[in-house]
Amino acid sequence: MPLDDGTGNDGVALANSALADEIEALTSIYDGDTLILQPPSGKDTTITAILRLPDSDISFLISFPAEYPDAPPQISGTQSTGDHSRRGQGEVAVSILRDVLGRVFSEGQVCLFDLVEEAGPLLLPQDDQNHETHAQHHGTAETAHQEYAQDRSASPPLAPDGGPRTCADEPPPVTSQLYSSDSTFLAAQAPQWTLSEPLTVNKSTFVARACAVHSLDDAQHALAHLVASNKKVAQATHNISAWRIKSRPVAAGSTNGAVSIDIVIQDSDDDGETAAGGRLLHLMQLMDVWNVLVVVSRWYGGVKLGPDRFRLINQVGRDALVKGGFVKVKDQHEEGGNKARGKGRGKK
Repeated sequence: MPLDDGTGNDGVALANSALADEIEALTSIYDGDTLILQPPSGKDTTITAILRLPDSDISFLISFPAEYPDAPPQISGTQSTGDHSRRGQGEVAVSILRDVLGRVFSEGQVCLFDLVEEAGPLLLPQDDQNHETHAQHHGTAETAHQEYAQDRSASPPLAPDGGPRTCADEPPPVTSQLYSSDSTFLAAQAPQWTLSEPLTVNKSTFVARACAVHSLDDAQHALAHLVASNKKVAQATHNISAWRIKSRPVAAGSTNGAVSIDIVIQDSDDDGETAAGGRLLHLMQLMDVWNVLVVVSRWYGGVKLGPDRFRLINQVGRDALVKGGFVKVKDQHEEGGNKARGKGRGKK
């Protein structure tokens, strides 16, 4: 992840601020090794990196000219095709990636997130038969793209009004009518929410809320109560949510020494912001928080934010979790103590 001084995820200095910001957004959504920068060679201003798409065994060499994003990156070839690749699979993968890059790149606009999102499903691992069929009959990137587009458009998800749901970064129909506004329901005990600081970027506003939950019913009730009781939240473009619950039931008649098993419930809801819920849940997993529901409300301001919106969603989500005391403070103190002791040993 880029640091404040413009260095990349491997300490490589980046003079290209647009690329540095894009890598930061990308690594906040995916694993940190999705894009690994390579040290520059001589006075060459081209930036070379290894691109690893999620759930794919194939990694690629991609280079960014100094003019990026005014000039497109280039796919040089494969860096690795994995241990079980078939002959010709690397060439097919490179062809697919180059085809996708040619379609998602727009002069002056960063394109890494769109490249990963669109190319990833085309390169998902398949069984040996599918690999052979793909190599023999679907060797061109154009064919693969057409099949993927057909799969996506065959049965588009419906919005609550019966029409097709809008794209991930455009406002979908308001869904507040799905939640009860019955006075008895609203009179029920309201969850104790912790709010993040509001964050506004290019007219879009993000606010996160977190509350303690101990069952799936708790999470569902808290979310429904929030939308039914808060008109502003109900009018949000998206209410992205994620929850993680762990409980250890005590079996009747259990004796000392009996083994108990944790029941784990974790899930998310995009609410029209495709893949945002899963990324919010991934953040919660990395923070190791349990028995908590996080809801991030976004009010779309008319300006598309691209991949940066996922970083902003996770940013306010993290803020609410920390403010609500759901993060293990003990671990943070121990880490700080270890660092302090390490520094002490180095002094003479």
